[in-house]
Amino acid sequence: MNNIEIIIGLLLLFMAVPDVCRRLGRPALVFPAFVLFGLALGPVANPGLKTMLHEAGVVGFLLLLFEVGLEIDLPPLRQMVPPLRFALPWVMAQFPVALLLAGVAGFGWVESLVAAAALTGVSVGMAYPAWKSYPGLDEPRREAVLRVLIVLEALTVVLLALGEPAVRSGLSWFIPLRLAGVVLVLLLVARFATHVTRLFHAILQRATHWRTHLLVLLVLAVCAAGDRLGLSAPKTAFFLGLFMSRTEHEGKGLAEYMAPVSQRFLIPIFFVSLGLRVEWGLALSWAGLMAWGAAGLLLGVREVVDRRWLSVGGDRRAYLLLCPNLTIVALGASMLLESQKATTAAGWLLLTGLFVTVLAVVLLPAAGKGNEAANAWVAGSSRGCRQ
Repeated sequence: MNNIEIIIGLLLLFMAVPDVCRRLGRPALVFPAFVLFGLALGPVANPGLKTMLHEAGVVGFLLLLFEVGLEIDLPPLRQMVPPLRFALPWVMAQFPVALLLAGVAGFGWVESLVAAAALTGVSVGMAYPAWKSYPGLDEPRREAVLRVLIVLEALTVVLLALGEPAVRSGLSWFIPLRLAGVVLVLLLVARFATHVTRLFHAILQRATHWRTHLLVLLVLAVCAAGDRLGLSAPKTAFFLGLFMSRTEHEGKGLAEYMAPVSQRFLIPIFFVSLGLRVEWGLALSWAGLMAWGAAGLLLGVREVVDRRWLSVGGDRRAYLLLCPNLTIVALGASMLLESQKATTAAGWLLLTGLFVTVLAVVLLPAAGKGNEAANAWVAGSSRGCRQ
């Protein structure tokens, strides 16, 4: 296949997969499907096409983390205490197992900590469709689970942000200085988020034909500035979205305005490019089998923890809502791949996150075909998770 034929296939895929997953009642399978397609595309894609998709995927990754931040509407501090009391023991119970698995897979000590943090996290965006339609939870418990999801993802992103300097330069005296720079950038982003929000509102009110492009351009400009000041562009995108999570215009969130460029094009390209970076030899090797085993072991540990110690509530499958983590694992894997450390192990990490996410979504009850609220996220709306 030539490059034009592959691109045509990708565009058809981006249009068809969300509808197919919605019809199957599995809207959370959209992104894993794109990764699997990228994995299948690997043997027929030439190096030039892989480079092009990877570079476009970098932009999609920034927009993905910005929209993940938009999804997280942090409740008042007093309301965060109960989910934090649940989230910390939940992570601590799994962390030794994930750390051991990362060590067996060939990670160094620092990389193992990053991998364990990613594997014990959760993606609100990927879990949200299943959470919205899950039949085994009453409303109070449903709201409590959502807050746990938010806390788990926020904690994981912060841990990965702290681990990035150590992955790039190793453990040294420079890390506290780098962390101070990260804190400074976060304070600046929080301080100027109001001004950026005003710019977004001005664009939404005055721009017409170029509204979507100007929104994307402004997000990328802020990410570039954060990267210059010491906080990586992906982390800047996440925290910018977090500080702007309440921004709306005419009842619609920013993610809905950006969806034609982000959710329907650049973000799918990012997940396809992730699949392209996993070699077929790895997927079919001992490391691939280890990834399947690691995914099953992690899900088994979570089931035991839920039944015997920290029950999520509802029926016996509700704990699976805390398991889809492909977006977070992709963040950790991208960090390791960019640093050129433990490249093979980073592929194992990505496969493990993919298998955990797919198994969790498949084992959850299917959403009803008529459940428009649960499926709206796939069509481009990620604002519904904020009540």
